[in-house]
Amino acid sequence: MTSDAIKEALKQVKYPGFSRDIVSFGLVRAAGFADGTVTVSLALTTSDPKVPQHIKTEVDKCLRALPGVRDTIIELAVTPSPNAAQSGAGGTGRAGGAGNLAGARPPPGIRHSVAVASGKGGVGKSTFSVNLACALARLLAARGRPGRVGLMDCDIYGPSVPLMMGINDRPCIEDEFLMPLENHGVKVMSMGLLIDDHTPVVWRGPMIMKTVQQFVHNVRWGELDVLLVDLPPGTGDAQLSLAQTLPLDGAVLVTTPQRASTQIARKGGLMFQKVNVPLLGVAENMSWFTDPAGIRHALFGEGGGAQTAEALGAPLLGQVPLQPAIRKSGDNGVPIVVAEPDGEAAQVFQTIAAALLARLEKTPPRT
Repeated sequence: MTSDAIKEALKQVKYPGFSRDIVSFGLVRAAGFADGTVTVSLALTTSDPKVPQHIKTEVDKCLRALPGVRDTIIELAVTPSPNAAQSGAGGTGRAGGAGNLAGARPPPGIRHSVAVASGKGGVGKSTFSVNLACALARLLAARGRPGRVGLMDCDIYGPSVPLMMGINDRPCIEDEFLMPLENHGVKVMSMGLLIDDHTPVVWRGPMIMKTVQQFVHNVRWGELDVLLVDLPPGTGDAQLSLAQTLPLDGAVLVTTPQRASTQIARKGGLMFQKVNVPLLGVAENMSWFTDPAGIRHALFGEGGGAQTAEALGAPLLGQVPLQPAIRKSGDNGVPIVVAEPDGEAAQVFQTIAAALLARLEKTPPRT
């Protein structure tokens, strides 16, 4: 029995709370077979004592079902999540938060943290994220609280937030902390700020997990009312790392109206429910296009966002029109909320920001 055959069998073992398996998450470091005994080496990062034991039990069960296997040796290396010493294995996050999955605590000074997810790629989630961040920043500044919004770009493989936020500099380091860069009243950290534009990120799961942890705990975010986390599509390494590292107050799900998008969006919503992260609402992007004659065209269908929200038991936060100006403003590094604050699209983002902030303000801050 080869190492590859053993790893193929271990793809049946899912990480607790996720649909992805331990092999695709990069937790299986080595595997071998000799004299009827399978030896497997695993490595994971968590401060929840139940997770390693669950995985070890499931791995043993999976291996013993293979033909010719009489015994197993499972070596399991566990690295505590950052801040585990302060938070303890059980965690001090609010009941129902993702911090309960891994005992994580938020960095000091961050009042609320919210994930922006889509499940499916190509729905304009990063464009939505930067405009929502700018809308929140404008709303808080009007209330006398400027500079209290952060945007963490966790799309490690395809970071586009720096381009759309008009940030081209490299972050500096102070006292071993990365300093986020700021524009349009939003503090930003992204892999795109740390690598050359022509350098692809070719990493396995553990490196993604480490990067997300560093973005949470090794960036000096300062005092923030809201930290938005722009997640990549899917339910993979970045999502798992975030659930282990940062207690989330909730998630906003972005979809377009058509069925091909909403079906995947619902799966993304169910993922958050599995890890006890409240779904704060659904936003429908590219809802309609208005031609020069003022006639609306539902290019991607109608009603998908509302149907997704209803299926997940969450509110529909708003519908963002499809406008060339949104794309152009993002390419120019000035999001539409900043470039045309009185325009139709900007007003939708402002409404969504106000609704989101109202929901968050009903949630007690973490201690």
